[in-house]
Amino acid sequence: MTLNVIAINKQKQFIFVRQYRHALQSVNFELCAGVCEKTDISPLISAQRELLEETGYGNGVWEEYMNISPNPTTHTNITHCFLARDVEKICEQNLDTTEELTIHLLSFEDVKQLLFANEIKQSLMAAPLWKFVAENGL
Repeated sequence: MTLNVIAINKQKQFIFVRQYRHALQSVNFELCAGVCEKTDISPLISAQRELLEETGYGNGVWEEYMNISPNPTTHTNITHCFLARDVEKICEQNLDTTEELTIHLLSFEDVKQLLFANEIKQSLMAAPLWKFVAENGL
């Protein structure tokens, strides 16, 4: 199972990461994302762990926002998308040796501009972000 998190801090800033994606040969804005590890007891625990490891942000109010399939014709996996409000910086990043990413705090307007400019390339991240924009005003 995979997961991603729309994380928003108490100042209403969205926590994004930027990292290089080899297949696209570009550095992209992305949501915090990852996989459910065997030691995690639920997708929520996995999402909270990934956000903390990748960004140092935690706490807040969490909800499972939507579940989506990357391609139900050929794939059986589900991506669990979470919304975490009022998160706060509680520690430094704790990245895997293969990870190299930077943290960016974006306004709602910034996020909308990225979406309208087709700058969010990962469809499993664009879908929950578009849902959030639709629910919170274009």
